Amino acid sequence: MALLRNVATGVWSSTRHFASSGCTIYSLSSGHVKCGVSVIRVSGPQTKKALRAIVANKEYEPKARQAYLKSFFHPTSKEMIDRGLLLWFPGPASFTGEDSCEFQVHGSLAVIAAMLDALGKVDGLRPAEPGEFTKRAFFGGKLDLTEVEGLADLIHAETEAQRKQALLQSTGALARLYDNWRRRLIRCAAHLEAYIDFAEEEQIEGGVILQLTKELKSVKSEIREHLSDQRQGELLRDGVRTVIIGAPNVGKSSLLNLLCQRSVSIVTDQAGTTRDIIETMHNFGGYPVVFSDTAGLRKSTTDSIEQEGMQRAKACLAQSDMILLLADAKEIREINHEDSVPQFVDSYLQELDIPLDLCGGKRLQLVANKTDTLSREEIAKLEKLSNILAISCHQPETMPVFLGSLEKQLQELCGEPRAENPRITNTRYRQQLERCIEHIDVFLRDYRPDVYPDMAIAASKLRNSVRCIERITGHVSCEDILDVVFKDFCIGK
Repeated sequence: MALLRNVATGVWSSTRHFASSGCTIYSLSSGHVKCGVSVIRVSGPQTKKALRAIVANKEYEPKARQAYLKSFFHPTSKEMIDRGLLLWFPGPASFTGEDSCEFQVHGSLAVIAAMLDALGKVDGLRPAEPGEFTKRAFFGGKLDLTEVEGLADLIHAETEAQRKQALLQSTGALARLYDNWRRRLIRCAAHLEAYIDFAEEEQIEGGVILQLTKELKSVKSEIREHLSDQRQGELLRDGVRTVIIGAPNVGKSSLLNLLCQRSVSIVTDQAGTTRDIIETMHNFGGYPVVFSDTAGLRKSTTDSIEQEGMQRAKACLAQSDMILLLADAKEIREINHEDSVPQFVDSYLQELDIPLDLCGGKRLQLVANKTDTLSREEIAKLEKLSNILAISCHQPETMPVFLGSLEKQLQELCGEPRAENPRITNTRYRQQLERCIEHIDVFLRDYRPDVYPDMAIAASKLRNSVRCIERITGHVSCEDILDVVFKDFCIGK
């Protein structure tokens, strides 16, 4: 079939082009800092030559995947550099699929520099570019593009939940899901092309089209359900953007300092101290949060700098995922019932000159600060309202309930990574899956067995749906996407 030939040709031509360079690459893989042990990786057809040159033994034949304690020498000066572990990984049973080896040496900057210089003196070797080892693993069929990006996320993970999600993706959770859809769509396309090419000659039953249509609707339904995830995977990967807004001098900067447990924002009794956006990334109960402290908002001011700060605060609010709406507890103490809270929120947002639609689709939590200025009876009344969190930034003992509620809301926003239900972690995936559904919809609309329109044109729409999946997984040549993916890797990975 034309579809299958095109897919195979695209992958093979890309792999052949990449492998034809024949270069052997090397790099430090363990980070450019002083440490107990550093790992230097080599991959390519000249790996064994490099290995023998460094151990100063042209006949050396190490066993695969065993560690050897060896002395390492400079191939030019013959001077000993260090003594460490050597591991040999013959292809294709290696990370890249090529012949590879690792030198584990002492982690001083001098030892690392000497080892890299020694490898540079071996003919056929060159320093690796950022992400080149992983790129070779991708072209060698060891990883698909979702696994590559999962590996990058695992390297950059800062919280426990991020680690779990990245590990699932790097070990193929998304790859298996998308490959299942890809294979089913290819099968549908192949059956349709067979029907177009051979229906009259081979008397292929028309029922195959009805079965094909049923399968397409099933795939479409599964993709649509996958898309309806409230962006949980992306929020977990990038961090929940949480903006703290409110009137001047209600304690926004104090709250940020308390959340981060350090002095991030300047706090004074003077209203309007914060003018610019102050952002800080925080690991909150295993979930990544980007807290933003903003300028105090009000309807009018003659201060041009304050006006600019308020405009920036509103722009930050528009880009946020979660809103902590901070108000003075004295302004809220008259609320007697939970049903009155939304009315207060709308009135307060208008007072802050914030359009209500700017908060649409975002999680908003009303926080009553400065409860230390209230009586015990007033505090008790506020604490009974489940949709208000009452705190005092001057009394840390009031924070546990607030922190517990915030962590629960973050868990609801980000969800819990699970292998049986992997989430979309990248906007690129979402865009391609939406386009895939569009192409399926076009096919289902344009092709009706009872009318028999031009099936060849309809088949092209079905092929486009397959390509959308392949652009996610990297089954087709897409150099522009690959450049973006691999540029974010460090050298040596």
